[in-house]
Amino acid sequence: MSESTVLVTGGTGFLGSYIVEDLVEQGHDVVAYDISTDDRILSKLGVADDVTIRRGDIAEATDVIRAVRETDATHIVHLAALLTNSARDNPRAALDVNVAGTNNVFEAARILDDQIERVAWASSAAVYAPPDSYDAEYVDEGELVYPDTLYGATKEYNEHQARVYHEDYGLDHVALRPTVAYGPYRETGGSAFLANIVEKPALGEPFGVEYGDQVIDWQHARDIAQAFRKAAFADEADLGQRVYNVRGVLATIRDAAETVRDILPDADLDVSDEGELPWTQNLDMTAAQEDLGYEVEYDLETGFRSYINTLREENGLDPV
Repeated sequence: MSESTVLVTGGTGFLGSYIVEDLVEQGHDVVAYDISTDDRILSKLGVADDVTIRRGDIAEATDVIRAVRETDATHIVHLAALLTNSARDNPRAALDVNVAGTNNVFEAARILDDQIERVAWASSAAVYAPPDSYDAEYVDEGELVYPDTLYGATKEYNEHQARVYHEDYGLDHVALRPTVAYGPYRETGGSAFLANIVEKPALGEPFGVEYGDQVIDWQHARDIAQAFRKAAFADEADLGQRVYNVRGVLATIRDAAETVRDILPDADLDVSDEGELPWTQNLDMTAAQEDLGYEVEYDLETGFRSYINTLREENGLDPV
């Protein structure tokens, strides 16, 4: 029996499912708390039978507190949120879920402070300003925070919430600022073209993509998952701060396409240098490496090959 029970909010979603997988593999008891009880991704990852799925609404304070109390959770990994496009399309819901929902998690941990040892939660690289706001090659946690999306604004506010809960109530928390995760089963969204660089060629379909000369942070979902586990269980004495950048492999879209071609020589990928991405990608993750022991495990070849073979297997094609 594990000594730790981790409640993962958003635990049946894309990234939440990978975090559940990682925690289960490390021997923890896990509760996936989500408004959706669809275990499709958990099943594909092979851990649906090893986790308790509890339906709940992160925006309902009493429901969150009840879930934490009744599951005997010792740690919370908080992922539940409306992401960039959903937040833009549903601004009121973004406040309910991202701001009030996160506050509900912090409140549950405050009220049940004899039970909850730490909250590890998802901030985002979206809190940073657009790339042209920075002179340094790498952006560290002390650089300007000035988001240009509603999603980023909610995450900036979440960081203020967390700081106050830590200073006023002693809440033990660690926030991570990841960028964009890739890997099998990702939901479609504004960065779907990143997935299609891998997914289309994996299934023998042509694909054209812009932004070829621009650098992207290619962060495999399993790397983000291990970062959250380490944030949840790092020794408090090792924490030099409470908010950490985490990233994967920095590479241009053209480099990523070449990696796909190395794996699939017949890949029909057309890359142009048109367009400009609005993201700040060059995150300095020195603090996460030193304090949390985070290191990237998936380079482009390893991550893309695993991704491609998962898709090919599911579609009756031979692995590469």
